[in-house]
Amino acid sequence: MSEPRNTSSISFTALYTGHVWTRDGISAPFFRTKGGAFLYGALAPFEYVGRKIAGGNIRTFLLQRHLLIDHRLHQLIDDGVTQVVEIACGLSPRGHRFCQQYPQLTYIETDLPDMALRKQQLLKEHGVLSERHRVQPINIFAEDGELSLDHVLAQLDQSKPVVVITEGLVNYFPLAVISDFWRKLASALEAFPQGTYLTDNYPLYKGMPFYRTLKVLGNMLGTVSRSQVGFHFHSDMEAVDHFHSLGFHSLTIHNPTDYYDQLPIPKTRGNPMVRIMEGTVGAVNS
Repeated sequence: MSEPRNTSSISFTALYTGHVWTRDGISAPFFRTKGGAFLYGALAPFEYVGRKIAGGNIRTFLLQRHLLIDHRLHQLIDDGVTQVVEIACGLSPRGHRFCQQYPQLTYIETDLPDMALRKQQLLKEHGVLSERHRVQPINIFAEDGELSLDHVLAQLDQSKPVVVITEGLVNYFPLAVISDFWRKLASALEAFPQGTYLTDNYPLYKGMPFYRTLKVLGNMLGTVSRSQVGFHFHSDMEAVDHFHSLGFHSLTIHNPTDYYDQLPIPKTRGNPMVRIMEGTVGAVNS
């Protein structure tokens, strides 16, 4: 069997993202890192210019996506979900926050081995790891073995619903590549009475403001992370049709603008660049 794709070059972005969470007060102080603080400071001038010119910047979109995923996860837990798997968790505070709030929750955080070990040690040092909140390694392209998606999901109760989350992951891969993972995920979720997949995505809708700017930024990010950053869809219907073809029963696309009156999320001028996609397999909660 060939080696799974190496995605280790992406993990550096977890430091910057993690610092955004701590600066905005939605993450525990112990998630703060020196590397994240350095990146946060280094990018500050560019973020300022982005907000002035484009009406939004990277931090805005990071907070929009994180808080909107949180919102949907709260709703799904209220509807009875007790099992969550977060893939490419990095320094996300979500597992820690949700396990504190919901004692019935089983939450498995996963990432590439080095990042998973770092996250595990961090949570262990602060006494917040437990049987119901744990961290383990994964490679989303591993076909079998301890790094595979199937190995992680097999540890859950397959008689109960599950939510799988990826945040800040899918746009690092061309559509054909990430679709292999999406297809595998849809198939794996068939083992549960209901499977829900929440992910952020940066579509490149035709006529969207800053269309060319997004393409340039994508190329720049791809160069820095040594990855091929992809903007996957040019319309909502294109995304819906694609997810149906991969085995998902439905796909709902959430635009942050629809939640400005409901959630304390930062606003942008014009159409936000980020969307939250919610794919389902099996029964669908209303």
